[in-house]
Amino acid sequence: MIYFIGAGPGAADLITVKGKELLEKADLVIYAGSLVNPELLKYCKPECTIMNSATMTLEEVIAAMVPAAQAGQLVVRLHTGDPSIYGAHREQIDLLRSYNLDYEVVPGVSSFCAAAACLKAEYTLPNVSQSVIITRMEGRTPVPSHQKIADYAAHKATMVIFLSSGMLEKLQTELVRGGYRNDTPAAIVYKASWPDEMVIRCTVGTLAENAAKYGINKTALITVGGFLGNAYDRSELYNPTFAHGFREADPTKLDVKPEVK
Repeated sequence: MIYFIGAGPGAADLITVKGKELLEKADLVIYAGSLVNPELLKYCKPECTIMNSATMTLEEVIAAMVPAAQAGQLVVRLHTGDPSIYGAHREQIDLLRSYNLDYEVVPGVSSFCAAAACLKAEYTLPNVSQSVIITRMEGRTPVPSHQKIADYAAHKATMVIFLSSGMLEKLQTELVRGGYRNDTPAAIVYKASWPDEMVIRCTVGTLAENAAKYGINKTALITVGGFLGNAYDRSELYNPTFAHGFREADPTKLDVKPEVK
């Protein structure tokens, strides 16, 4: 069996219980060494074979996994965050199908979730943003037509931008071209959940300036939108005057705000 496991955003204790248990049993682990925290490899048994995919091609990864799985070994392909987001696991799965090998995907905590935790923020706020756009800048790898940064910026939804911290001047230009103002709240989250994580709050117009100031050009997420501000509407879910399937409305109750001490 081959397991594609999300390693989580970085911290070794943010892998799922299932992911950790499979690492402990694995005979072969191929991990994304450029992004996965090597502390996770301490869960592996001493006799486990460990390979770093950072220096490998797709063909080399498949050539390592297939014979191990055919021999009855438990194989783990350890991806950063969650494999479904920029994990490039679909192409591996499609090749494995031709060998009639069983595989399973074990989800992980994506770095965009860890970034929100670092920011102590909620991506979806009433009357601010009810959608989250996960995307990246176009670089050496192109993006499809109508899926560029400016296209998405026009929606004014929350944006979480991966794989773009080395292109922030161009990113600023594209965000503004799409409709964001230069003073729109933004944040750079470097290595969310790692020991050296860093959060830099800024604006769309100062993204490049702040990244240069702190020497950040990789391993960072860019978040953009009004969710980083202070204004939002109260959720109706816990509003005493709002009825739903689990609670009757009580218009006599006051909308009391907690006292700040």
